[in-house]
Amino acid sequence: MVQQAFEIANTLTPPGSRQIMQLALAQLYTQSPLTVPLEVVHGKQPGPVLLICAAIHGDELNGIEVVNQLLARINPARLRGTVVAVPVVNVFGFIHKSRYLPDRRDLNRCFPGSEKGSLGSRVAHFFIDEVVSKCTHIIDLHTGAIHRANLPQIRAKLDCTVTRQMAEAFGAPVILDASIRDGSLRAVAETRGQPVILYEAGEALRFDPLAIKGGVRGILNVMRRLEMLKGQAGKVHSMPMIAKSSSWIRAEQDGLLQLKTRLGERVAKGQCLGTINAPLGVAHCDVIAPKAGIVIGCLTMPLVNEGDAVVHIATFEEVKQAELSVERFVDELDIHPETI
Repeated sequence: MVQQAFEIANTLTPPGSRQIMQLALAQLYTQSPLTVPLEVVHGKQPGPVLLICAAIHGDELNGIEVVNQLLARINPARLRGTVVAVPVVNVFGFIHKSRYLPDRRDLNRCFPGSEKGSLGSRVAHFFIDEVVSKCTHIIDLHTGAIHRANLPQIRAKLDCTVTRQMAEAFGAPVILDASIRDGSLRAVAETRGQPVILYEAGEALRFDPLAIKGGVRGILNVMRRLEMLKGQAGKVHSMPMIAKSSSWIRAEQDGLLQLKTRLGERVAKGQCLGTINAPLGVAHCDVIAPKAGIVIGCLTMPLVNEGDAVVHIATFEEVKQAELSVERFVDELDIHPETI
């Protein structure tokens, strides 16, 4: 079968080539044009059309650097299929270093959107119509919210065979069989029959070397699994562990948090994970693990209010194996920060 030119945003990209373009999205108050950056890498041979997108939340920066480094490693002459890379989906939020759109809406709760709706709805509709509709598979890149860090992990609906294969091929140490949230990109992809995995790693407004290197390697692994690139997935000894469930432990009082745990650590039921103290140390409250598991997310700012999410724990059939999966993941990437 002869590969045809790939069309997106009324622009043709010939086989065996790449093209950078700016999709006209909206205008600022000054009526200066606002555009969404996009690069197409179109292989010489037919194959999947893989969308790799980041910064649906405008302050989640790790995915932007993942896309940047990934594109430098893809040769269109050796590519089967097409990569559509969008490093910044929520350009409004990105400009303001904010998770949200100017109307304070979460773009990842606005899909599929509407041509006549709110700003968030219109941006979502634009992205679905102009970009998502042209693709067959999706990798959506995220980080934790501001002041919260996530262990590298994949979230996906594992009852879809292709989605499960993509999730396992990625090679992150933890996979969450995550339910679909209404209004999310994953929810729309599910209804359209497009396999999608979501990579969570690091925290907002920060570059995390482990998250970035793991993301680049993971996407290349998925591309090999989809036969877009030749060869087997990269050498991965850390077989991803699928979590049975996960939940956040919340602060039981206001104060200053001193965490005694870190991302990737195995914790036991009843273990003290940290303390919350008043500024003068009068009031004291321990943060206790209600179950055994692995820490996959944690607060990075010491100031907490009662009810704030502090530590995210995932449970597994084999907790020790999950801990080993995390350790091997870090060893393979050869990055050893003080805390993962």
